[in-house]
Amino acid sequence: MKSSSPSAASLAALSALGIVYGDIGTSPLYAFKESFHHSHGLEVIAPNVFGILSLIFWSLIIVVSIKYLVFIIRADNHGEGGVLALTALISSFKEKSPRALKAMILLGIFGTALLYGDGMITPAISVLSAVEGLEFIAPELKQYVIPVTIAILILLFAFQRHGTATMGKVFGPITLLWFVVLGILGLIKIIQFPDILHSMNPYYAWNFFYSNGWNGFSVLGSVFLVVTGGEALYSDLGHFGKRPIRLAWFTVVLPCLVLNYLGQGALLLHDTEAIKNPFFSLAPNWALIPLVILATFSTVIASQALITGVFSLTMQAVQLQYIPRVKISHTSEKEFGQVYVRSVNFLLMMACIFLVLIFRSSSNLAAAYGIAVTSTMVITSILFYSFTLHSWGWKRWMALPLCGFFLMIEGAFWGANILKIPDGGWLPIFVGIIIFIIMTTWRSGREILSERMRANVKRLSEFLEQVNKEQPYRVPGFAVYMVGQTENVPPALALNYHHFNSLHEHLIFLTIKTSSIPHVPPKNRIRFQNIGPSIYRMVIEYGFMDLPNLSEELRNSIVMDKHVLFEPDKATFFLGREILIATKKVGMTLWREKLFSLMSRNSQAATSYYHLPQKRVVEVGSVVEL
Repeated sequence: MKSSSPSAASLAALSALGIVYGDIGTSPLYAFKESFHHSHGLEVIAPNVFGILSLIFWSLIIVVSIKYLVFIIRADNHGEGGVLALTALISSFKEKSPRALKAMILLGIFGTALLYGDGMITPAISVLSAVEGLEFIAPELKQYVIPVTIAILILLFAFQRHGTATMGKVFGPITLLWFVVLGILGLIKIIQFPDILHSMNPYYAWNFFYSNGWNGFSVLGSVFLVVTGGEALYSDLGHFGKRPIRLAWFTVVLPCLVLNYLGQGALLLHDTEAIKNPFFSLAPNWALIPLVILATFSTVIASQALITGVFSLTMQAVQLQYIPRVKISHTSEKEFGQVYVRSVNFLLMMACIFLVLIFRSSSNLAAAYGIAVTSTMVITSILFYSFTLHSWGWKRWMALPLCGFFLMIEGAFWGANILKIPDGGWLPIFVGIIIFIIMTTWRSGREILSERMRANVKRLSEFLEQVNKEQPYRVPGFAVYMVGQTENVPPALALNYHHFNSLHEHLIFLTIKTSSIPHVPPKNRIRFQNIGPSIYRMVIEYGFMDLPNLSEELRNSIVMDKHVLFEPDKATFFLGREILIATKKVGMTLWREKLFSLMSRNSQAATSYYHLPQKRVVEVGSVVEL
């Protein structure tokens, strides 16, 4: 959603509030409170309040305002952002050494895998922290917090199949109201106790570490919660563009967040008991029920944005062949980025419910939150360093100090979050490792399978010579053979020709390629070439955010020499289906080959994924030893 006029940019910025900043906008519900968690051993006294607020303020400035909105957001892949889009871009840097390139790609894949762990925790902690406002209204309502949270999560995930086109219209205004309320609640306390403004002086952050030593370092794991939505704004770059995202942050999000955190700090200076829930303590009694309702709506919106982000990430990973094909549905005819992945939606819902039942409070969940996000941020900084050298042409003396500064800050956050591993931080790391194994196994398995297939098929040039020499019988009609490598004969065709010694009148060898750019315009997708007597090579190239629809692409394709309109509904599509056998041959370890074979059997059928006419598809099986 790119914009040029000021009014269009303002409208896009309003829309971006709900999608881009929903996550970071709900952090005031729990972030400041968790900084004084009993595990840190900090007293609620003025030096500690000032020190933590100083850390919060400068974290928002350095990590979000400077790193992401000044620098990282410019590292776009043809308008798309996010760690996977950046990884796809870096993979095209031919001047890098193969070993360094592979290391960068693996880092990017691991960063992507960690985001799935974040996708599990964010809806759970966001909704739970809002519903916990019930017990602040009336202590006897505490018993309903868990059931109400689970009910909201079930409704949230059940709604996903309908898409966000309708809700999207109200996301922005509701989130704007939320930020305005955040700012007003904080401003009221700041006016009452203006001395709290001194906490923006970085001296207080330094003094906090000096006075508290190791405890001061450990509290960084909780302070980091204020910037956990930073990676999301980079991932959503393609939906809104740079200008609206920056405009929303500097005019609404940052001022309102700072006001609210300062307000919570001002409250604690004069009422230490408010540490039980400083956010809801900011509100007068008459406003508690409306505030809980608004907070719940805001956390649902924040969760919605992250869930759809996971769907989009899954679509990218499928297209780039990092995970098996899964059923992906469009939920909007107008907005391409709105997709729904049923299997991922179900797994996320079950994971969120499990987390709520196991951890039972936002404070407990906060112990598991942060390690995945900060790890991804560190990886993004490392990839960004490579990007500045090879895409922007920076010298090392320019790139190293900047990226080193970011890594120093994020390294401290990462180290503090590592301390959370025994208390639940192991969970997102465990999930990230499992997803990483799946992604790398699928990618490596596809490469090994391609090598095995190439070793057992003829070169296309040899086959064409054979056809010219033997002049086989040509059956009327079109046959489309899908083939991964344009220079090879499709295995399905080789088997057919061996058994029947005949060919269709018109043969099309169809290859699907995925580009390292997000979108390939429809007019540039198809390359068509006549390579023999009524034999054609067709290459269709998609971007990694394009969903393939071959029936639509082929419907208006014309065979050049005969001027015959190609009709997919009357053609026969021959697809290969490999029966994979795990062996001890050179390749992957035996257990990974078995995992790859299992994933291959359970991936979505190519017929459905590529939208081929099901009654016109013939699958030809072959046994392949991995």
